[in-house]
Amino acid sequence: MASIEDILKKAKPRERTVMVCTRGDLAGEAERLAAELAQVSEDWQPADLTEVHPARKLAERLQAVRTEARAAEVPFTLRYIGDRAYSDLLAEHPSKDEGQLFDPDTFPRALVVAACVDPVMDAKQARALFEVLNQGEIQKLVTAAWDVHTSSDLVPFSLAASALLAGLGGES
Repeated sequence: MASIEDILKKAKPRERTVMVCTRGDLAGEAERLAAELAQVSEDWQPADLTEVHPARKLAERLQAVRTEARAAEVPFTLRYIGDRAYSDLLAEHPSKDEGQLFDPDTFPRALVVAACVDPVMDAKQARALFEVLNQGEIQKLVTAAWDVHTSSDLVPFSLAASALLAGLGGES
């Protein structure tokens, strides 16, 4: 049986990296193009057999915008800050409601700032970032910060990896 000293030597805080799209304009353009593509695909009737479907150019543009949006994704790595620091952070953001553990307006974003190790940011920089990211992208960061502090799953199960290994003859 391992001693606590052996366990502590091997222990590392939990980390999670999420990809955040910093180009909301491209996400909006992709949504617009996808809607236009769906409409054109539904409504188009060729005048003759030589007419090129207008959806082709839309699909090509949509693919290019999606590629550009994926290139605009930035990795953010969040790490567990430790029991004492987490407890102190909770104390700094008390709830106004007796039924809640923390202030839901201030604590989640403070947790992102405290947990984000790459890129490192302060509260002012986080506020500036949160002014340009939409709520979905902010939620990715909040969820990752929350997960590294509260999730108890050792390793998330991956159906895709399991299926791939089974298909290749490996173990699942």
